[in-house]
Amino acid sequence: MQQITLKKKKLNFQAREAFKMLRTNVEFGGEDMKVISVTSSMPGEGKSTIAYQLALSFAAKGKKTLLVDGDLRKSILQRVSASGNVKQGLSDYLVGKAKLMDVLVGTDEPNFFIMFSGHIPPNPSELLGSARFEAMLESAKKAFDIVVIDTPPVGSVIDGVVVSSRTDGIVLVVKQSMISYKLVQRVKEQLQTAGGKIIGVALNGVDSRGGGYYGKYYGRYYGRYYGKRYGSYYGDYYGMKSVNETETEDTNEVDTNGFRLENKEHD
Repeated sequence: MQQITLKKKKLNFQAREAFKMLRTNVEFGGEDMKVISVTSSMPGEGKSTIAYQLALSFAAKGKKTLLVDGDLRKSILQRVSASGNVKQGLSDYLVGKAKLMDVLVGTDEPNFFIMFSGHIPPNPSELLGSARFEAMLESAKKAFDIVVIDTPPVGSVIDGVVVSSRTDGIVLVVKQSMISYKLVQRVKEQLQTAGGKIIGVALNGVDSRGGGYYGKYYGRYYGRYYGKRYGSYYGDYYGMKSVNETETEDTNEVDTNGFRLENKEHD
């Protein structure tokens, strides 16, 4: 198994609470919600960041979590690594050039594993719609408590629809003031027509500095310093920053037949 050290980044209070709430909402979807896809209508809405932080939130709760980079055309999740050379990923497995053990990446965060996208293939839609991809998801369901898949934007390519139709639930990321209501409606209908189950929408890029109930509430409750400082950072984080954060330790072993894990904790 490949190993990486994640970039460390502390989230502010509001951001942490937002991801905890998103995680809780996913959990309320039922015990059969084991494979979750995170997608958006267009690029730049922050779906990769949300997929990453949602997966980290599950891992922090003690859930054995796998984050799959399902964007075979343009991976953003490669930026999360502070050290460690990832040579193979999902596409390498899907074309038969690597085993599952070769493409699974352990991290220094307990319970948190990543499968990066791998080399860019000429036929990503076909690979994601293959029986080999479906078999990989079935194996992952048995070995992990939760699987989060970052998919390409549905409004740009068909890949996101192909992947989402094979998952237990879909989180649709919508960035405030970026796309039209009609486009979101078309994307929603496209996902549902393909058999996808949308379990919720994550509104991204909300500027808490503008006031409103939560802006005023946190300003009063945590004081002027926390209200202003965290409110500003929260809006900037969701509007601009890319993925990268976390901490701690853990490695695992995986057999070549699937995702059976054997934990080995280290000092």
